[in-house]
Amino acid sequence: MNHKQERVVIIIKPDGVKRGLTGEILRRLEQRGLKIVALRLFQPTRQQMDDHYPKDEKWIARLGEKTLNTYEKYGYDAQNELGTTEKLEIGKMVRGWLIDYMTSIPLVKAIIEGSHAVDAMRKLAGNTMPALAEMGTIRGDFSVDSAAIANREKRAVHNIIHVSETPEEAAHEIEHWFAPEEIFEYKRSDEE
Repeated sequence: MNHKQERVVIIIKPDGVKRGLTGEILRRLEQRGLKIVALRLFQPTRQQMDDHYPKDEKWIARLGEKTLNTYEKYGYDAQNELGTTEKLEIGKMVRGWLIDYMTSIPLVKAIIEGSHAVDAMRKLAGNTMPALAEMGTIRGDFSVDSAAIANREKRAVHNIIHVSETPEEAAHEIEHWFAPEEIFEYKRSDEE
């Protein structure tokens, strides 16, 4: 793998699109030296989002475990509010909330390329839990949502942007979300 031309997928989520943050997000990543090689506004289907999120039971149970940890941290009763304390069942609920959220309005998807693009974009985006994201990151500057609030409202956390977690995940997402003819090659002026 050429880390200088690594690619990562970003998806600007409903709260980012609704708040008009697309331009700001793209400005930040371009100022960082990353380049956009594919960009599109689109309306995902439920099936596309279902195929986007892992169906692996370990991943789903991990979602449930995070939710249970949040309930425990804040003294909430998961059994009373969710009807179960089973990690896998709760994870399935959370995954469903994610799909509902991500199909609620059109989103912006892009492939970003550059040196260690996955790590660079994840650092630029900030912690997935907005309350823990550092100021100066996209989530730290533009989101104040929390897992505790989202869980109690039975919805996904509003955290502005999705960023592939690994180069392998990025490769899967590029194949899932983009046709080859949607991806462009060019040199930025700082690359020439």
